[in-house]
Amino acid sequence: MPTVFEDFLNNDWMPRANSTAPAVNVKEDEKAYTMELAAPGIKKEYCRVAINDEGNLTIAIENKQEHKHEDKHHHYLRREFSYSNYEQSYTLPDDVVKDKISAKVEDGILTVTMPKTEPKQKVTKAIEVS
Repeated sequence: MPTVFEDFLNNDWMPRANSTAPAVNVKEDEKAYTMELAAPGIKKEYCRVAINDEGNLTIAIENKQEHKHEDKHHHYLRREFSYSNYEQSYTLPDDVVKDKISAKVEDGILTVTMPKTEPKQKVTKAIEVS
């Protein structure tokens, strides 16, 4: 059964040209949608998860790394740094409770949990014809 996430993630018009784009998994159960983004070595301080003005989920990951190596015998200093930035907006399904969305970073994975609304009870009632 296709979902809004599948329509968004499985499109051919937006190839994955940016090598800094993390791999994304989306799973669904009866209570929530869960999105997992691969972000090895990322700290929670570099992750931003928000709902934008259009009501879409926006995820931004900014990764800054700097390595210094100093060799005092040869008066040599080497600095290696990398910077990557990822930002993407996702259209949320109608049954997501937007004010209860949560996110956490653990073991190199940013996990965003989006609870679903309770299913509405169907009302079956016989109406007396007068």
